[in-house]
Amino acid sequence: MLLCPVCHEPLVDDERGAACAGGHRFDRAREGYLYLLRSSKSGDSMGDPKSQARSRRDFLNRGYYAPLRDAMVELVRERAQRCAATSDKPLALLDICCGEGYYTAGIYQALCAAGKAPRMAGIDISKPILRLAARREKSIDFAVASSYRLPVADGSIDLLVNCFSPLAIEEFRRVLRPGGCFVYVVPGAMHLWEMKQVLYEHPYPNEVKKTPYEGFRYLRIDHVSGMLHLDCPEDIQALFGMTPYCWKTPRAGKEALCKLKELDCRMAFDIHVFQREGD
Repeated sequence: MLLCPVCHEPLVDDERGAACAGGHRFDRAREGYLYLLRSSKSGDSMGDPKSQARSRRDFLNRGYYAPLRDAMVELVRERAQRCAATSDKPLALLDICCGEGYYTAGIYQALCAAGKAPRMAGIDISKPILRLAARREKSIDFAVASSYRLPVADGSIDLLVNCFSPLAIEEFRRVLRPGGCFVYVVPGAMHLWEMKQVLYEHPYPNEVKKTPYEGFRYLRIDHVSGMLHLDCPEDIQALFGMTPYCWKTPRAGKEALCKLKELDCRMAFDIHVFQREGD
């Protein structure tokens, strides 16, 4: 499913890692992922730091965002059924900026349980976070790679997932087959509103918009919402660390949040579904 980042030939697994017909070899880390990022920078210094990655993993493992994962699973299962009606090939799935693999593994395991095991890959720019993802599910092809240079072939993906990350629309259009879909998850207008009330003197709702993209047809927007009860400071800080507010909140707001022993706040997500146009 993955391609060589040098010559773009298919990678074939072997005992040590993966290699292409052009003679380029990539060792597999002991956790199971490949390093396919063509950059002079180390993947250890890119993306989320180790401590933040572990905090996010622990927070998600406690099930706070399980409603979002379950909604994504249902959506992907529906698309898998439609693909199965027209093709006997396994569904090809790609999770962009997959993080620690919580949603990636959830989707994969649900499809396997339904007897529809897909071919699935997850990419992220951060080695520390890919280590956690690869440990979570060994049957997924995880790789350190850029979403702006995806190591997959043109028109080879049936379904692409992107949660809370920048869009590389041209690459999405390149790798998705005609009729394939991409699922884009963003925070809803009132996501974490009560936390924002603690952090900022004058909070405002997240911007919500429906943006068309060339080469894609809008199918629908699904909404997921609910209340979170965070009953310890560790979970409050872990959630805060998962948000962009972590980087731009004034000191007074951070100090106010640190004083909280528990917090009730709402979660709200919008799941945008697009379909690749073409024959």
